[in-house]
Amino acid sequence: MSENATDPATETFVAHRNLLFTVAYEMLGSAADAEDVLQETWLRWVKVDLEQVRDQRAYLVRITTRQSLNRLRTMSRRKEAYVGPWLPEPLLTAPDVAEDVELAESVSMALMLVLETLSPTERAVFVLREAFDVSYDEIAAAVDKSPAAVRQIAHRARRHVEARRPREVVSASETRAALEAFRRVLETGDPQGLLDVLAPEVVLMGDGGGIKQAALRPITGADKVARLLIGGLGKNKRPVTVAPTVVNGNPALLVRLDGEIDGVMAIRLEDARITGLYYVRNPEKLSRLESETPLTLR
Repeated sequence: MSENATDPATETFVAHRNLLFTVAYEMLGSAADAEDVLQETWLRWVKVDLEQVRDQRAYLVRITTRQSLNRLRTMSRRKEAYVGPWLPEPLLTAPDVAEDVELAESVSMALMLVLETLSPTERAVFVLREAFDVSYDEIAAAVDKSPAAVRQIAHRARRHVEARRPREVVSASETRAALEAFRRVLETGDPQGLLDVLAPEVVLMGDGGGIKQAALRPITGADKVARLLIGGLGKNKRPVTVAPTVVNGNPALLVRLDGEIDGVMAIRLEDARITGLYYVRNPEKLSRLESETPLTLR
């Protein structure tokens, strides 16, 4: 793809690239697939007669949405064969993403897992309307539905998400404080300290993708989660370092064994206690963390 600044098609695509990537990523939960969607969007975009396009941003979003919907249907088959829980691919994000509270929540691990429970069309409508405030008419053109049908889908998807999303929006500083307490507990191996930061109903999900060891189903309850974490640390004989980072617009922990990335731990926080732990260990979802610069998503 040429990045000749005098080419109007390239100029427009580059100007909206971060937005298009975020639309695709929020729909797919996979940065690698989102990048493929962007390539497909570009190949279609360069064939468009720009003089016939009234709103170029809306047109690009429409192409990206349609390509994402196509890919979602193929990804569903991959997920059915996936070993253990499937978690979104973690993204290193720039500080300005965390400052945009709505954007940070929309790409958070917790909310993206909720989006996994929507149908492909519901997910597309919800992402475009709630995260990017796209008009109902533009969404209708993107998903091949009438504006009236899109309004109904948006209402249904919003109600579904609201019933499952965290009850409160937690500030980045609160999340960092909880993660720091969690990190200290991991380093000391203090069982009681761990129980103090975990909510009684906490759920731990680990994603090893069948490549790295991880629980094959979610672990529920503070006692079980604490035993698993403390037991895992006790068995490990390699030097462990746990450092703060920012993924998906929210504070997280980067875990290294012998200096190599072992995984990324994100959390869901409610009432100052951890209700969700999401540990991505699948190496295929971590390869970008070493090479990528933090992303600005809009």
